[in-house]
Amino acid sequence: MIRAEGTARKRSRKTQSERSAATTALLLAAARELFSKRSFADTATEDILAAAGVTRGALYHHFDSKAALFRAVFENEEAALTARLTKVAQAQPDALTGLRAGCRAFLEACLDPVVQRIVLRDARAVLSLDELREIESRYTLAALRNGLKHAIATGAMAERSPDILAHMMLGALSEAAMAIARAPQPKKVLKEALAEFDCLLEGLTRKNAG
Repeated sequence: MIRAEGTARKRSRKTQSERSAATTALLLAAARELFSKRSFADTATEDILAAAGVTRGALYHHFDSKAALFRAVFENEEAALTARLTKVAQAQPDALTGLRAGCRAFLEACLDPVVQRIVLRDARAVLSLDELREIESRYTLAALRNGLKHAIATGAMAERSPDILAHMMLGALSEAAMAIARAPQPKKVLKEALAEFDCLLEGLTRKNAG
């Protein structure tokens, strides 16, 4: 009898955990859809609740505020973007080609309306600088740092600090990304940004390092 009750409690906890995860997924999916189409500022909390089919109480059980929900959506986008870039980089034949391909894929992703709205525009308006950098440090910055470390370790680039170089390169890529997202002709600006990035990376190779 005691064993049966214990098993029932475990099943209940598991069911509750699964329900909680399902509610979180509904909220994140609904918020992502609305934020990407309307922007954070133009999306009312009530709209998210209606789209997700959950109550206000359910929302605040999982997230402290609409901004906290946006933070989770942004982190998911960063994770997905980083996974995409990493896959592209790892498919290349060598470290330097992989680094170049991953960075080019980052710039090309800036044509995606979801990336433009959530990652490039609203994130800088909704999140604090510390929040933004903390999340980027675990995703895009970490991926860039790893790519640089690999290129340095294989001799494709001269020995240098991959940490500070990763920050500088991400800064350049982020500014180019914003220029693409805001341009009346984003494909034209992307083409220019890709050409300039190739020149920048060429200058960092061992052949040109000194």
